[in-house]
Amino acid sequence: MALISTLIGKLQRHPKRFIFPEGSNPRVIQAARQIVTRKIGVPILLGDRAQIKATAEKHEINPGGMRIITPERSDDFPKFVEKFQAIRQKKGITQAHAEEKLRDNNYFATMMLATSQGDALISGATEAASSGLRALFQIIPKQDGVQTASSLLILDLEERKVGVDGVLFLADCGVIPEPTTEQLSEIATTTALLAYHLTNAAPRVAMLSYSTKSSDSQPGLQKIRQATASARQKAQELSIPMEIEGEIQVDTALDPATAQAKGLLGPVAGQANVLIFPDLNSGNIASKMVQILTGANSYGQIITGLNKPAAEVSRGASAHDILGAAAIVGCQAIDRKLLYCTE
Repeated sequence: MALISTLIGKLQRHPKRFIFPEGSNPRVIQAARQIVTRKIGVPILLGDRAQIKATAEKHEINPGGMRIITPERSDDFPKFVEKFQAIRQKKGITQAHAEEKLRDNNYFATMMLATSQGDALISGATEAASSGLRALFQIIPKQDGVQTASSLLILDLEERKVGVDGVLFLADCGVIPEPTTEQLSEIATTTALLAYHLTNAAPRVAMLSYSTKSSDSQPGLQKIRQATASARQKAQELSIPMEIEGEIQVDTALDPATAQAKGLLGPVAGQANVLIFPDLNSGNIASKMVQILTGANSYGQIITGLNKPAAEVSRGASAHDILGAAAIVGCQAIDRKLLYCTE
């Protein structure tokens, strides 16, 4: 069963509230219609009410069951301005500046998320990633013990026997250009934790490189080895069943025959389900290449390391992609004890 179908089934038992800053976009409205139709929660669309309804009518979409909020006219606007000033007080932000920021749907949506007026946020359908990420990183705190917010992309290759029933988790593909050793270590553990939360399968993490267990002392390889050791230590402290291997080439991580030919044994070799790239260049290039060449379904970027669930989708995302991202962050908001409750 495809990952998104599985997650939608879980959300039907535990519906959530989904915040969409770009509420007047037709793809967003189409995804919101699916949320209502599939009974997985309530979509909250931000924007001009008349424009959203006109767009829905133009595309023959029933807006019933959707909540529409125009930020400047909301009763919460003054409260959000005051709270945003408090959050950014070290920057000396004025009330006028705070009001200007909160007129931006991304900032208003993020304040809704921060104050638990929604459970998950999905943005990026019409704007560059930096627009939504800036608001998230300024307002939403990081998870306890985490210093690095990053992102992951989920590839669903239903016909391929890789990862978790064809599902691979790739990071970081959207946020940190040149991660330090410590950042690379946290990217590995936060990605693995989310993979575990969503699939209930033990993460098998591959710290990717151009070599596999070489004797080369090149600085880039040294960083990966150090990050691998650090990630293993973090995993022990978290008491989560995960295996981490590095440095390792991607074919060795995914193909059992290649791993065997190279003499690499262990639970990750040829069986990885979480792929950690050494930098943003390699992660972004590889993920987009796989999408184009295979036609795989892809969902993300899913933001990791924050204490609230959020996704920053591509401007080229379809309504199906947006729904998939919503299902992921929606399930991220479900307590694990409930997510895997069999009753």
